Amino acid sequence: MEPMRKPHIIVVGVDYSETGALAFERALEAASTHPGAELHVVHVLTSLVALADPLAGAAPQAPFSLQEATEQSDRYVKQRCAEFLARSSDTPAVPVIRLHVRFSEPAEQLAQLAADLEADLIVVGTHGRRGLSRVLLGSVAEGTVRLAPCPVLVVRPKQIPLQPQILPPCPECVKARAASKGSELWCAQHSERHGQRHTYYQMDRASSDGGFPLVTR
Repeated sequence: MEPMRKPHIIVVGVDYSETGALAFERALEAASTHPGAELHVVHVLTSLVALADPLAGAAPQAPFSLQEATEQSDRYVKQRCAEFLARSSDTPAVPVIRLHVRFSEPAEQLAQLAADLEADLIVVGTHGRRGLSRVLLGSVAEGTVRLAPCPVLVVRPKQIPLQPQILPPCPECVKARAASKGSELWCAQHSERHGQRHTYYQMDRASSDGGFPLVTR
């Protein structure tokens, strides 16, 4: 008798957001390519407070029970699965789906569940935040990648990459350079920010009289 073959196991984190929905869809797509796969859907709570109806975008309600949180996840997964099948041109293989509601830090819980199940893949969404918003909201994707015992697929919505904005030159600085014939680079306001200019002299190694001024800021 052949030993039971381990199914292809995918763990996906959902938080009822747009990126969570995208992560769930990508996880479904990945699972549908592996016959007999198992998809483990995880919603991590930091407390027993959540949306009464995440699909309708209702306002936060009073604390509720773990059973209600599990029922909420069940409704969410069923509707997302129905939407996924409706959008599919063919009939994909629907994996076995198991729900998990956990507490504490999302990245730790995703990684721990993947380790417990010997998962083959974790799928997690990211908002791609930078700067202060990333510090305040944390990065579940980054933490999951760092802690995961298996490959992690990080997904995000399509968007135009943010590019640094290059501003035009200050008109007053341009006037200052023209009036001083280049001896002053900045206007009065910006000279305080850029500081004083210093002039150094560098000697040409080939000639003792080949010195020239080296201006640094």
